[in-house]
Amino acid sequence: MKARDSVAVSALRSVLAAIANAEAIPVPDAPVPPPGTSAPRPSAPAAANQYIAGGAAGLAATEAGRHEVTEEEAVAIAKTEAAEGRAAARLYQAAGHADRAARLLREAQAIHSTLENTPSARSHGPL
Repeated sequence: MKARDSVAVSALRSVLAAIANAEAIPVPDAPVPPPGTSAPRPSAPAAANQYIAGGAAGLAATEAGRHEVTEEEAVAIAKTEAAEGRAAARLYQAAGHADRAARLLREAQAIHSTLENTPSARSHGPL
């Protein structure tokens, strides 16, 4: 990758963020009150809730577990990011925003090129 290629850097940061998001463990939802009521959402007391400050004690007691993304999942996420970028570029082009469409296409190409130069990604199917 060329030095100071801001488009490629932006695209790859986007892929890394998507992978980080995939590692997150979803927070369980509290029951939702019926529509049209002003009742607040019920919740556990703070002392019993690990998602509220002061709700857990001890070193690293509030650290949430992370899902470990496999190499196959990471490649799939990168391919999805590139495909979504190309789809968005088509919409921008249709709306008359050729400059934005061109940038999205360059970002998708940067992701594709990075995957193409990664031996493990090539073994996971067509790019």
